[in-house]
Amino acid sequence: QVQLVESGGGLVQAGGSLRLSCAASGRTLSTYVMGWFRQAPGKEREFVAAITWSGGSTYATDSVKGRFTISRDNAKDTVYLQMNSLKPEDTAVYYCAAMRFWVVVAANVDYWGQGTQVTVSS
Repeated sequence: QVQLVESGGGLVQAGGSLRLSCAASGRTLSTYVMGWFRQAPGKEREFVAAITWSGGSTYATDSVKGRFTISRDNAKDTVYLQMNSLKPEDTAVYYCAAMRFWVVVAANVDYWGQGTQVTVSS
């Protein structure tokens, strides 16, 4: 069993920044690729970024490259998503995820966090 708990969401003006945290736990945690997905009202859940525990390899979707940065602190079993230059279209519930392999689709996710709301005002 893997448990994921997100924090750090909130309300921010366009152009501002937020840092999301995902506190992870579980015996098999190191075998997973960690990532972030988001879901806006009326939209499908979409991939944002992913990272490996071991080598720190990262991958992010084109819409957030240059603005969002995923990172991890292995000693704390915590994954972060630093979000800069936020836009209203970034408004969504953001979910931490534990995935098998580098298949960054929701169907490949074994464990989800409960989500944290990010709202970007204009």
